Amino acid sequence: MQEYTKEELWQMLRLAQRMKKKITAPESQEPLAGKILAMIFQKPSTRTRVSFEVGMRQLGGYAIYLNWNELQLGRGETIADTAKVLSRYVNGIMARVYSHNDIEELAKYADVPVVNGLSDLHHPCQGISDLFTIWEKKKGLEGLKLAWIGDGNNVCNSLLIGCTKLGVNISVACPQGYEPDITTMKWAKKNAEKTGTIVEIIRDPKKAAKNADIIYTDTFVSMGMEVEKTKRLKAFIPRYQVTSNLFRYALPEAIFMHCLPCHRGEEVTAEVVDGPRSIVFDQAENRLHIQKTILALIL
Repeated sequence: MQEYTKEELWQMLRLAQRMKKKITAPESQEPLAGKILAMIFQKPSTRTRVSFEVGMRQLGGYAIYLNWNELQLGRGETIADTAKVLSRYVNGIMARVYSHNDIEELAKYADVPVVNGLSDLHHPCQGISDLFTIWEKKKGLEGLKLAWIGDGNNVCNSLLIGCTKLGVNISVACPQGYEPDITTMKWAKKNAEKTGTIVEIIRDPKKAAKNADIIYTDTFVSMGMEVEKTKRLKAFIPRYQVTSNLFRYALPEAIFMHCLPCHRGEEVTAEVVDGPRSIVFDQAENRLHIQKTILALIL
């Protein structure tokens, strides 16, 4: 997301709003007719896979699901060779991978657009979708405060970039050793200087939540980190668990966000995620509208 300007990000949000109203383009309701998207998955997926596949179909195109281990990639073919071959067959590639380096290598050697459907470092499709959801719920973005509670993971990294570009103050509360990516923080601080937003990394969840418009959390044990589960849960629970008590420090109309899947009783209590403040399923729905927006703009 750092490569996009504030204006370009707003272009995505406004087009997503039109997509949600089922208005695609004046000349065509199926602007991607005849287009094909290859979807490569190293990691399991619900929202990313379904939203991209449904999005392509709604826009008139077609999506092909490709499991990494069922491709020759799983037998040692290089990412570069795979990117070059797929570029001869399809109009775009979306990949959901463990290592961000794999996404960068795909993009380097592909002759068609490559979308990051999630990597260990960034989750930009989730980040821009969340900003769209906040804009929709709060009728604006500038001057709002988002409190991120928990692990400084890939979603947190993307939100740090997106929030600071679009004027949303962001306070990340995390234990020592679980901070966001250093390079991402440098970008976020640089963005914040331009937009006049506040960006901070602190230890106290209550301080982060104070006067927040949004409280956001994600799983404490991401895919690929299962061996660290015991260590991670000990570091995060109970201090960084989002509870009704934590919401006492936020604004009365504050909302709860989570990119899903969630683990009730770990990063958030059932009372919060299933309560009236929660908009997690609106978030999930908006992934579809944002994916359609991204596909329409690049394909």
